[in-house]
Amino acid sequence: MPPTRPEMVKDTFVLRPNPSDPRLTERVTGIDHTGQAITTAVTVERPLTIFLNAQEIVTAMTIGDYPEYLALGYLLNQNMLREDDVVTAVDYDEDVAVVVVRTQRATDYEAKLKKKVQTSGCAQGTVFGDLMELVENASLAPTKLHTSWLYALTHAINTTPSLYLEAGAIHGCVLCQEDRPLLYMEDVGGHNAVDKIAGFMFRHDIKAADKIFYTTGRLTSEMVIKTVRMGIPVLISRSGFTAWGVELARKAGLTLIGRARGQRFVALSGEDRIVFDQDPRTVAHESAQHRRKAAAHDD
Repeated sequence: MPPTRPEMVKDTFVLRPNPSDPRLTERVTGIDHTGQAITTAVTVERPLTIFLNAQEIVTAMTIGDYPEYLALGYLLNQNMLREDDVVTAVDYDEDVAVVVVRTQRATDYEAKLKKKVQTSGCAQGTVFGDLMELVENASLAPTKLHTSWLYALTHAINTTPSLYLEAGAIHGCVLCQEDRPLLYMEDVGGHNAVDKIAGFMFRHDIKAADKIFYTTGRLTSEMVIKTVRMGIPVLISRSGFTAWGVELARKAGLTLIGRARGQRFVALSGEDRIVFDQDPRTVAHESAQHRRKAAAHDD
């Protein structure tokens, strides 16, 4: 059985993680640094093979929730599925862990699949050459980012119950609007969490121009490319940057914020779109309980 869907909640989240779902983690035994026996939660990962019509595209390792959104988002972010494509069906076979996206338009990506570029994304993410043209030709909305929104978002996201806080070894991505987190997805690879959000946006016709994208992972070239591909004008992370990620963000006109923790953040692209409307001295420091691994780096 696949994991149950994350619970619907009575706050700004449309969907958020459900860390109490027993099928997203397993309990294992071992010992700690003192030699004492322990039982701890570890995150699961399962293979999922994605087809576009009759063609096998990729097998991804994933926690197994939202296979339909993951498949749609992966194909969108690899430029194999177009925004104007008519998706006639998304069929998921749990027994063989296969999801097939069926489109009205005939597709053939045999040649494209031979021209992939391995990226620095977790679990060996990939992008394809034609996505670089997308960055070069990007036209993102000049959306402003208020620092009060940034501080509110980081606090809300970091204190929301999650698989990370339950078991670790997982990345999270959140779709936001102004100071409101809307959709929170987690997965063993950050690129999978991005793709699930992209698939949700496509399926439910959610517009991107006024949205903000938050990730717990590094601001790599792949993360920047996928954010630009989705048309989202602001990308925030609590972690650090790669040089190519910064270069691509500047080319695309993407506002890029990293090392966003407590009172602090660093902007390396789109600085002119930031509205400083809150004194950072009024912002609480990040608590040790909710501090993620990136907090010890990039200082």
